[in-house]
Amino acid sequence: MPRESLPLVVDDLSTVAKSLRAQLLKHESPQPPGHQTLLNMLARAAGHRNLQTLQARPPSPPTAPMPVAAPHSDIVRRTLNLFDTQGRLQRLPAKRSLQLLALWGLWMRFDAKRPYREREVNQILTAWHGFGDYCTLRRDLVTQRLMARTPDSSVYTKLPARPNADAIALMRALRQRAQ
Repeated sequence: MPRESLPLVVDDLSTVAKSLRAQLLKHESPQPPGHQTLLNMLARAAGHRNLQTLQARPPSPPTAPMPVAAPHSDIVRRTLNLFDTQGRLQRLPAKRSLQLLALWGLWMRFDAKRPYREREVNQILTAWHGFGDYCTLRRDLVTQRLMARTPDSSVYTKLPARPNADAIALMRALRQRAQ
């Protein structure tokens, strides 16, 4: 079975744990439950009928861009329009200046105090963009010296960088959207 990213939003982790425990106690086989059974139990604990209904849920509807306050420059306003109301980058623009500014919105999602494995970088980028090309984003973060990677590309670190005024305005606006 190919690996696919499947977001599982849980409002109350304690309730999920209790439900999962109850399902495991009801499991009548002397053997531990199999892979598919465990996946179905997890989906049920999160409030879905089974794994298939979790996978078949409709994608979240596209959200209209939030109106932006007037003090932002034109490039910041155009870049903000690339992000949805949750702060996810919805598309990569063709114009390079907008791409470079949008990278700051992704750069701010990483913690400077820890190293990341490539898989973790991919997961974070996947969570914060909606067009499915985390490879290009990861490469651009390294090329623009916002992140560094080891020669074998196994470990990534966030580099200290000085954002310009437009990047600061963009990151501030994205933080306000998240609140």
